[in-house]
Amino acid sequence: MILQERIELMAKLGNYLKANNEEWQEIKLQAYHKNGWFTPHFIQSAADNIADNFLDKDKLSAWAQHYQIYDTITTKNIGIIMAGNIPMVGFHDMLCVFISGHYQTIKLSAKDDLLLKHLVQVLYSWNVEIQNHIGFAEMLKNCDAYIATGSNNSAIVFEEYFSKYPNIIRKNRTSVAILTGKETAKELAALANDIHLYFGLGCRNVTKIYVPAEYDFVALLKSFEPYKYFADHHKYKNNFDYQLSIILLNNIYYMTNDATLLIENTSFFTPVSVVNYEFYSDKNKLIALIDKNDSIQCITGGGFIPFGNTQQPQLFAYADGVDVMQFLLAL
Repeated sequence: MILQERIELMAKLGNYLKANNEEWQEIKLQAYHKNGWFTPHFIQSAADNIADNFLDKDKLSAWAQHYQIYDTITTKNIGIIMAGNIPMVGFHDMLCVFISGHYQTIKLSAKDDLLLKHLVQVLYSWNVEIQNHIGFAEMLKNCDAYIATGSNNSAIVFEEYFSKYPNIIRKNRTSVAILTGKETAKELAALANDIHLYFGLGCRNVTKIYVPAEYDFVALLKSFEPYKYFADHHKYKNNFDYQLSIILLNNIYYMTNDATLLIENTSFFTPVSVVNYEFYSDKNKLIALIDKNDSIQCITGGGFIPFGNTQQPQLFAYADGVDVMQFLLAL
């Protein structure tokens, strides 16, 4: 397949996601029944972001042109191990390999093994040749290179298994926000989306906020109101009740809107339903401290990613800052 064919097929897939037809709605329901964290609403949010930011024809063409991708590439078989924390989280890796011209064999997470497989089946129905470009397997063997995403523990295993091959191995990451106390209600509402989309399970979700001394949390908690319905979601509510009981047992000061818990804690990572906060006095020192930590995927706030945009990455926003396309083209 020539590059232009690949771009046009991906743009057509973007239109399919936006159309949200009955077939796609049924697949979303099946995915939700299998994994209660994947609500149809959040699946479609992920699909819309993919369609708008990854599958726009002009954006795809400019992206390919930036890397000077040619149709004469020496193809390799790339093994991809995908995570399953949020819907279709591995789509960008699949897209990189497909547009680069390489072949790929994908191992899906058991938590998210319906959505992407369905989309590939749709591609098969449009062009049977894609069966030679994208396939699935439970065990990845005899690949020429590997891209694997997982936890810090699984990364140790991946590094041992794939050490003899070119590889990209990703570990746990999360995101933070830096507030000044001068944010508008609109900005705080956007930050609430950065925190709560996909129940906060993504590496681009904000799990910790930095605030100046004497910060007034009232407006921030008010911005969380649209997500109070999380308390009606049984999986989320179980986590909330468990974390609240631990906080109460340990006599920890907390704030809540009865759906999200705010506690003062230096850790970047939090359990589901909890957001950590920490006070700062010197913003420059704070930024220098954050920059030294390789667990941070995104920073949102003034001078960084705008509030509300952490879960809307563009084509050049590579996970962990590792340029996947450059990696693929250098093989």
